[in-house]
Amino acid sequence: MNSLSSRLLISVSVLLLLFFGATIAVLDRAFTEAGEQARRDILDGHLVALLAAAEPDESGELVMPDRLREPRFERIGSGLYAELRNLEGKVVWRSRSALGLEVPVGTVPELGNHLFGREFFEDGTPLLTLSLAVDWELDDGNSKSYVFKVAESLDGFNAQIAGFRKQLFGWFAAVAFTMLLAFSMLLRGLLKPLRQIETEITEIEEGDRVSLSSKFPTELTGVARNMNLLIDSERARSDRYRYTLDNLAHSLKTPLAAMRALLNSRHDEGFDERFDEQIERMDEIVRYQLRKPAASVADNLVLAPVPVEKEVARLIDGLRKVYRDKDPEFEVRIEKGMQFRGDTGDFLELAGNLLDNACKWCERKVRISVVPSVGARAIASGMVLTVADDGPGIPQDAADALLQRGMRLDESTPGHGIGLAVVKDIARSYGGRLSIKTSDLGGAEIMVSIPPVTTTKG
Repeated sequence: MNSLSSRLLISVSVLLLLFFGATIAVLDRAFTEAGEQARRDILDGHLVALLAAAEPDESGELVMPDRLREPRFERIGSGLYAELRNLEGKVVWRSRSALGLEVPVGTVPELGNHLFGREFFEDGTPLLTLSLAVDWELDDGNSKSYVFKVAESLDGFNAQIAGFRKQLFGWFAAVAFTMLLAFSMLLRGLLKPLRQIETEITEIEEGDRVSLSSKFPTELTGVARNMNLLIDSERARSDRYRYTLDNLAHSLKTPLAAMRALLNSRHDEGFDERFDEQIERMDEIVRYQLRKPAASVADNLVLAPVPVEKEVARLIDGLRKVYRDKDPEFEVRIEKGMQFRGDTGDFLELAGNLLDNACKWCERKVRISVVPSVGARAIASGMVLTVADDGPGIPQDAADALLQRGMRLDESTPGHGIGLAVVKDIARSYGGRLSIKTSDLGGAEIMVSIPPVTTTKG
């Protein structure tokens, strides 16, 4: 009973059973009453014919002619019987059809009254009877009372009723079956959109479809729309956590490399302090990445300003350890007192990824520049962060591809291929943008522009 179609079919079947049952009962009663009334009218006609045929003889007794107009009275066992009795119950006359049978006396009606009744022969045969008591006035002025009675066997009538009922049940069963079959086919068509939703959800689970289609009846449009919203929400949440794990792994790469480099000089003075600094950096990265999925962009407006020069110095110090074999030269151009209004982790992701890429691809030189962006009535400082190197550079036709997660120009170079994608996502969350062009050093120059937050006129 878990099927909606089965429930509907059973419900309709029960309703049809009740409706057709009531209809059959009404029709059966109407047919039975009409048949009985017709037979009463026929018996009344036979009784009138008997009254018309009766004549008194010379002795003053009523007598019936030898042959009556109704032939069934003359045929033995015809099922139609008649008799004439006096008030004492003595049979004066009886039809030939009742030969060998004893018509029940039954209740004697009052003079001048008709009385219908249901009586039985001794063998149990049911009868419909009509009696009439009359006071017959004779030619000499005297009168005598008689009871005329006609009776008809109900065997034929009952057989006719049984046949009618059998036919009635047969026709109604055929009609009910046809209606259920039609309703089943109609129901199959009406429930087709639900089966379509089920099929499309299965396709989504198997990865063959990304969302439900929009071709549904009005009643199911809202269901499909809300289901698509739920699917999109769950997919976005899954992507967000997957990106967070990717970002976490990518962010930990630099401090881990620095720690590995420090281990080679663990006996040098100041090792513990530098090693603890990298551990603290990793701790900051983990805390930043774990809170990132739940953080809103608006939260950036209420965070404490980030000292740009100090954080860049920390990043460069760590990268010197990671790339000490290459020993890149860093050129730093940061406006004094420059601050970034936003999350510290966001700034470290921006600057750290760009500097790490520059160190990885440079020949010798890496340049970082951070200046305020131009904006009127700024309530939170914007910035323009530029990182350039003297490496091979980035072809213009490959710039857009590098902004996609997992895309790398050189598969032989270690990396995750998500650094620039992370930078682009963070810049976009602050309303900024990222651009790639050729540096005057000969390599790539990547610029991140973060606009200031301005007041609005109310």
